[in-house]
Amino acid sequence: MIDIQWIRKDPERVKENMRKKFQEDKIPSVDKVAELDRQFREAKVQGDELRSQRKNISKKIGALMGQGKKEEAETVKAEVVQIGEKLDELEQSEAVLSQQIREIMLTIPNFIDESVPIGKDDSENVEVQRFGEPIVPAYEIPYHVEIMEKLNGIDIDAARDTSGNGFYYLCGDIARLHSSILAYARDFMINKGFKYYIPPFMIRSNVVTGVMSFAEMEGMMYKIEGEDLYLIGTSEHSMIGKFIDTILPEESLPQTLTSYSPCFRKEVGAHGIEERGVYRIHQFEKQEMIVVCKPEESMDWFHRMYQYSVEFFRSLDIPVRTLECCSGDLADLKVKSIDVEAWSPRQQKYFEVGSCSNLGDAQARRLGIRVKDKDGNKYFAHTLNNTVVAPPRMLIAFLENNLNEDGSVRIPEALQRYMFTDCIRPE
Repeated sequence: MIDIQWIRKDPERVKENMRKKFQEDKIPSVDKVAELDRQFREAKVQGDELRSQRKNISKKIGALMGQGKKEEAETVKAEVVQIGEKLDELEQSEAVLSQQIREIMLTIPNFIDESVPIGKDDSENVEVQRFGEPIVPAYEIPYHVEIMEKLNGIDIDAARDTSGNGFYYLCGDIARLHSSILAYARDFMINKGFKYYIPPFMIRSNVVTGVMSFAEMEGMMYKIEGEDLYLIGTSEHSMIGKFIDTILPEESLPQTLTSYSPCFRKEVGAHGIEERGVYRIHQFEKQEMIVVCKPEESMDWFHRMYQYSVEFFRSLDIPVRTLECCSGDLADLKVKSIDVEAWSPRQQKYFEVGSCSNLGDAQARRLGIRVKDKDGNKYFAHTLNNTVVAPPRMLIAFLENNLNEDGSVRIPEALQRYMFTDCIRPE
């Protein structure tokens, strides 16, 4: 959510930002908010004037009563009652207008950074850099589910019977590999100076609307029936929510956090053949990194955070590239975003395994996360998030890039102390 001052002072900039994001349909909402805001401020001024009148008139009642002028006092009391009735009407109007303004403001996209490439959708995202040599071995790389099945490490059929499509059982060495990758990711981020958390896996609706747009919520979140609770789609949701309505001392920044959680997503829509198996599923686990910092430091943290992901994947011998999201592919709260994509030898292309986002003060403004400097001045913090690793997709990249011709899977040195072996083999 942007500061409403932009709509008051420079509505054309707000509209131009919508055009850059190819959201021309939202442009009329800027004028709508401006009009509602005018009505709100007008009602507030009238309310303040009436409150001042009521205060002054009320003082007369005591004086008149003291002088024995009861009839005049009763007349003045009647005026106070009338003012009170008008005030009630105005306050109700203010509340309605304030809610209408907020509902529209939540749909207005955040300002994108000047460096963001302009494009309509993800087909116009821009490659930034490649890390590692993308190799296609001379032998065939099977589909990732087949690799897991040969290692006796997955059972999708049983999961379909118990839970439906989009679920799986992991077992044996594949389950151990999954847990080892998460443990390594945890320690990797701790060694970078991040504090480790395991957060709540459910959050209230006011936190949901604070951390994401309505469109994202509708397509992602599972609602707990009969309760004001949602299953998290990523631990970023509850980790940012941790700071709701707080005032952070400036000297406590930056807050650098890394969190583990299961994640639950609807994954609405049809998906292609490459998204079967464990690529796009309803339940998975993830290690996340979150930073809350001063505005002037957020871009530095943004670059540092996605580079951590690159370093993590390269330590496991997986070639990756970074891809900058164009304006039309940015979610409404995001200022700038870079995807990290891993190389798939089987598909001979890169695919997304993580995303790093700078959200500016959008989440902080929605959730009331402020910073207090040494002079007592308060301002909204900036928030950032980035995927360290999400093992389902990571497993695909890991298995394909470390598969030997005989069907065994090499374990890179960084992971060997978690797996207690340098190779896993078909039983």
